[in-house]
Amino acid sequence: MAAMSDTTRNRTFPHGNDNDDATAPPSPSPPETVYYEGCPGCAMERKKENNTGTPYKEFFYVGVTTLASALPISSLFPFLYFMIQDMHVAKNEQDIGVYAGLLGASYMIGRCFASLFWGVVADRIGRKPIIAFSMFSVVIFNTLFGLSVKYWMAIATRMLLGSMNGMLAPIKAYSVEVCRPEHHALGLSVVSTGWGIGLVVGPAIGGYLAQPAKQYPNLFSENSIFGRFPYLLPCLFISLIAFAVLISCIWLPETLHMHKNLEREVEMVGDSRAAPHREVPHPEKSLYKNWPLMSSIIAYCVFTLHDTAYSEIFSLWAVSEKKYGGLNFSSKDVGQVLAVSGAGLLLYQIFVYRHVHKYLGSIISSRIAAALSIPLLATYPFMTHLSGTKLGLAIYFAAVIKGAFATTILTGTCILQNSAVSQNQRGAANGISTTAMSLFKAIAPAGAGVLFSWAQKRQHAAFFPGDQMIFLILNLVEVIGLVLTFKPFLAVPKQYDFK
Repeated sequence: MAAMSDTTRNRTFPHGNDNDDATAPPSPSPPETVYYEGCPGCAMERKKENNTGTPYKEFFYVGVTTLASALPISSLFPFLYFMIQDMHVAKNEQDIGVYAGLLGASYMIGRCFASLFWGVVADRIGRKPIIAFSMFSVVIFNTLFGLSVKYWMAIATRMLLGSMNGMLAPIKAYSVEVCRPEHHALGLSVVSTGWGIGLVVGPAIGGYLAQPAKQYPNLFSENSIFGRFPYLLPCLFISLIAFAVLISCIWLPETLHMHKNLEREVEMVGDSRAAPHREVPHPEKSLYKNWPLMSSIIAYCVFTLHDTAYSEIFSLWAVSEKKYGGLNFSSKDVGQVLAVSGAGLLLYQIFVYRHVHKYLGSIISSRIAAALSIPLLATYPFMTHLSGTKLGLAIYFAAVIKGAFATTILTGTCILQNSAVSQNQRGAANGISTTAMSLFKAIAPAGAGVLFSWAQKRQHAAFFPGDQMIFLILNLVEVIGLVLTFKPFLAVPKQYDFK
């Protein structure tokens, strides 16, 4: 019995005060915390208990990993129009948008079918293996996409990339599990920021590095590999970033609790007051019946539908000719706008968002951002009447502000989702979220491509001609998302502050 007590003492850290007055009346002691040797989740919990500060190192890993995963998603947008032209699948110029939309949607179709699977697996074997495998898939399939010369090959490699990259669900769970509760909002905002920056830096990379033989004839010849495969360079560059992140995953700490013979070990402690850091498994309420979770996922999906459609429409609209209501930008111009937008988003996340969340909370800040996005988008069609410096200032300002609003909304809804479940369901919950979101993101570019092609053919209509109709429909989707942030559509977890 003495040996058993020694074992318990070596594994427990009582929260009570050992120097209490011996004459004081006995009172129930608070539950003791039990850490299990060899469990990475317990090691992380112990680290969080001993270190109350912000885990900057872990957040850095979360940020760069999310960034590397997000880069290939939208990196093709600036050159997508020209890639479809080079593949000669569109019968005429107005049909390019349809083929571009289907190619843009293929990634999300693949991810839609696989995200729940990866989330469940991450709850079984850990977050780290899934994150590492996802980075490996980016290296392989994104490079193959850059080598695509046929439309079917481009579709296939993008779909495989989406289905094999299952990182988004576990990284959201991971960002919450590496920090104390007071830092959960910051952890999820790091994911949103890395994702948002990836979605704007990716197109910048695509815009600057696509067709290098045409853009930089002094550096690349038409007979070089980058001349024969004009879209390989941006894909290869992103794959190299993903490879560097894959190597860095070696130092990524695991956070999932992995206890062997959990019930037996708890029984051996011999003290009903002792409580392990991981709850003893017990039947959980079905995630599909968890309305706080499902309602926040629904709102999240509508907003991601809007943001994905916006990203594709903005890129297509910016490079289309003035006669079609566009800005007649080059792919490099689009990449530059999105690069500035990414820099502005980074500054917003570092210096502004934490204060916005602190004073307004997730729900109110999301509502305000959604409401302000509506008049901002309404100004886009009128930018076609500007030129030179005025156009530059207007488009850069609008892109930066739009990115900040989108990050505020998506981070807020992610916080609600992760607050609605316990750790042993968090991977699966984020898998459901990612699956549903991927479905909406698959619909978005395909629908946006069809919408864009249709709008170009009615540029001279009397009622909301071409480009005005595009942004009107985007605003209607944003209004739906805004409505879904109010009761009875949105339910809030009991433990979560309604702010």
